[in-house]
Amino acid sequence: MKEQLTHRKEKQSLYFQLAPDVWGTKDIFVNMYFIRNPEEDTWVLVDTGLRSSCARIRKVAAELFGEGNKPSCIVLTHGHFDHTGSLKRLAAEWQVPVYVHYLELPYLTGRSAYPPPDPSVGGGLMSSMSWMYPKKAINVEEHLRILPPDESVPYLPGWRYVYTPGHAPGHISLFRERDKVLIAGDALVTTRSEAVMSIMKQTKKISGPPKYFTYDWEAARNSVRRLADLNPRIVASGHGKPMSGQEMEIGLTNLAVHFDEEALPKKGRYLNDPAVADAYGVRYIPPREKRNNTGLLLLAVGLAAAAATYLILSQRKRARWA
Repeated sequence: MKEQLTHRKEKQSLYFQLAPDVWGTKDIFVNMYFIRNPEEDTWVLVDTGLRSSCARIRKVAAELFGEGNKPSCIVLTHGHFDHTGSLKRLAAEWQVPVYVHYLELPYLTGRSAYPPPDPSVGGGLMSSMSWMYPKKAINVEEHLRILPPDESVPYLPGWRYVYTPGHAPGHISLFRERDKVLIAGDALVTTRSEAVMSIMKQTKKISGPPKYFTYDWEAARNSVRRLADLNPRIVASGHGKPMSGQEMEIGLTNLAVHFDEEALPKKGRYLNDPAVADAYGVRYIPPREKRNNTGLLLLAVGLAAAAATYLILSQRKRARWA
């Protein structure tokens, strides 16, 4: 009996249901989504998480859709490392198309790196550590397809994509009109993505895009307002738990109306001087602020604390399932 209960808990924790025909799963700190097309009994994967996410994605897909049932396609909200970590492996294994906004093509064909992350924005250890995050372009050109200009989502009738740049040049969000389900990617998130403890505890809070990777704050502000105008009932994002109801509605309205107070960093490389990107990649990057030795020392201490925190939380999680 104890073995059956343990297996049931593991199965339940593997994924969560967001809405009818929509599920999500989390790997460490990033979410991926699985959307079923009930008309064709097919499915689509949205984002591919980290390098470590591959096995989890396969396992969730097998649980939801049956062993060996590959998706019709993969749709990317954007190409940052924590959303494309398993992309090469899965695209090669499944041999399915990967749909992106055309402005994301340079970063997925090896032609351009993204604007570098900005550790100076503050807000927590995830920001402080961002200089370490992978930022080089990957190349999956043979699998790439451009999303249709009419905002439809291939293989997903009833869904449309919304162009939401600022965090990435070709960032998109996904929206289903009939029940107002929004998958926002990182255009906005449902936790404080700059803080390690908020990420680990999955503390719910409608927040602006992750500060350390956002290169154009005016575009990011407009994107949040565009999403708020959709009046979603359920909001899921790249980081944090899904939110709905009054808490979500108040939080989203507050973020849209008071974006500068709620989302803008107090300082930062891109705060008043955005990077410039086009269909060929990044064209301009503002100069980096100089860091002193004290800042580097604090950063080293922060990294050690982050590693210790993650180790402790991982051990506690393992102990619960032992």
